[in-house]
Amino acid sequence: MCGIFACHHHPDVQKFKPTALRMAKAVRHRGPDWSGSFIGDNTILTHERLSIVGVDSGAQPLVNDDSSLALAVNGEIYNHRILRKNLKTKYNFKTHSDCEVVIPLYMEYGIDAPKHLDGMFSWVLWDKKQDRVVAARDPIGITSFYLGRSSTTPGAVYFASELKSLHPVCDDIIAFPPGHVYDSKTDKLTRYFEPKWWDPTNVPTTPVDYKVLRHSLEKAVRKRLMAEVPYGVLLSGGLDSSLVASIAQRETLRMQEASRKASKAELAAAAELVGIDDENELSTVTTFQQLHSFSIGLPGAPDTAAAMEVAKFLGTKHHAFTFTVEDGLNALSDVIYHLETYDVTTIRASTPMYLLSRKIKAMGVKMVLSGEGSDEIFGGYLYFHAAPNRDEFHKETVRRVKNLHLADCLRANKSTSAWGLEARVPFLDKEFLETSMGVDPADKMITKGRIEKYIIRRAFDTTDEPDVEPYLPEKILYRQKEQFSDGVGYSWIDGLKDAAEAHVTDEMMKNPKPEWGSDIPDTKEAYWYRTMFDEHFPPYCAGTVERWTPTWSKQTDPSGRAISTHNAKYDSAE
Repeated sequence: MCGIFACHHHPDVQKFKPTALRMAKAVRHRGPDWSGSFIGDNTILTHERLSIVGVDSGAQPLVNDDSSLALAVNGEIYNHRILRKNLKTKYNFKTHSDCEVVIPLYMEYGIDAPKHLDGMFSWVLWDKKQDRVVAARDPIGITSFYLGRSSTTPGAVYFASELKSLHPVCDDIIAFPPGHVYDSKTDKLTRYFEPKWWDPTNVPTTPVDYKVLRHSLEKAVRKRLMAEVPYGVLLSGGLDSSLVASIAQRETLRMQEASRKASKAELAAAAELVGIDDENELSTVTTFQQLHSFSIGLPGAPDTAAAMEVAKFLGTKHHAFTFTVEDGLNALSDVIYHLETYDVTTIRASTPMYLLSRKIKAMGVKMVLSGEGSDEIFGGYLYFHAAPNRDEFHKETVRRVKNLHLADCLRANKSTSAWGLEARVPFLDKEFLETSMGVDPADKMITKGRIEKYIIRRAFDTTDEPDVEPYLPEKILYRQKEQFSDGVGYSWIDGLKDAAEAHVTDEMMKNPKPEWGSDIPDTKEAYWYRTMFDEHFPPYCAGTVERWTPTWSKQTDPSGRAISTHNAKYDSAE
């Protein structure tokens, strides 16, 4: 990940520059490798870089030959080589960065440029000739992005990767909506991402094709191995991260084998061939290393044992870290500062991920693959057992995917970026989403004899394919869902509740702050997190926060353990 701060139509941009650089510094944790800035007329772009692709030449902001276009990007464009090859007009690329292709795309397609991108991204582009700024965010909102305005500089518009870069200079801030493009010529946000599944009333009827589903996820993982730096996988031991790790390990081993057999010239030719072939596939692995996997939990956590079993099965170099409840409690204020939310579920799950990311970065790894998105796509949360019918099941999966930028994407992006680590999420690949969200929800529903997320489990079950090596041990492939905040150890959530009980009195619960309006915390834990959020951010930042709540459930606690299905499953196993 990288960090962006930008402002367009500022009344005195030269005078504002020191402030802009200070705002950029607030997100330097996202991009500790280099800092850059660009001023053109009344616009300033700043960039804090984490170098993953084009390491030696990709410093930003990027500019074209006559400096009439300037660009700051946070993210990864996985199809950049394909796009370079298919440009209608030759463009003089100055770097090997995957991000530079946005400039010639804009030159050809204008504000339709983001429609052609396959990746995760937030970017701001300045067009001198039109005195115009165009900004865009990826379809699902994997990268964090905000838009702000200030009553002291009417007419100016501000952009930043995180709230902490905007609230000192803006008093009106929104989360930049995923799948949208902003055009300063109209001062409007327009949706560019309009897949078939976006309308929840358009319920798909296509039956599941297990092999298509499998191959689609494999392709999504392959393209996300595009890197020139050490990478790894987050391996909780649950289904989603284990599948990602399994596919990544297969691809890594395949490329290692190819490198052993080929000469240097053959390797270069093969990379070019696979890099842009007739099917527009990407050659993704550019570093031939042993795959590292990482997990974290309290001592004796359910996920840790499962992760170690998966790692042994796959042959990854596994690192199982532990933390204590006290470690987590000590980090809470910092976690909320980096997350920029007070949602209970997000904070519970993000704290171990935040601690793990610090350990991973200390080992020299800069990019990891993670399993976010699967539960939303396939109805993996245990409350989906209560879905009344296929239409409601589909409607809820669409709602969940649309809100990922406020929950699991926010967690994955900001927990890792806090330490200059980049997380990539294959389940949220555009093509995979089109495939998986286009499946008849009747096939996804949890019925007698069918565990949650059955179809993705079945897609990777090779028991009837003797020529295919198993992807995972059967007990992992059909392991019941554990939410990450539960899987790291049940005493983690219990410890949070106990600490909140000590910090928040009954009297405080009866007298919430007036500035909270109708957004009143309903538990002491939620109240505690909101007070910590208020220590870092002014009240108007709360408008960017959404609290995670399950549907078809009367539970007040969002933990998976609070759902009877979880208890029944584990009680029967004892």
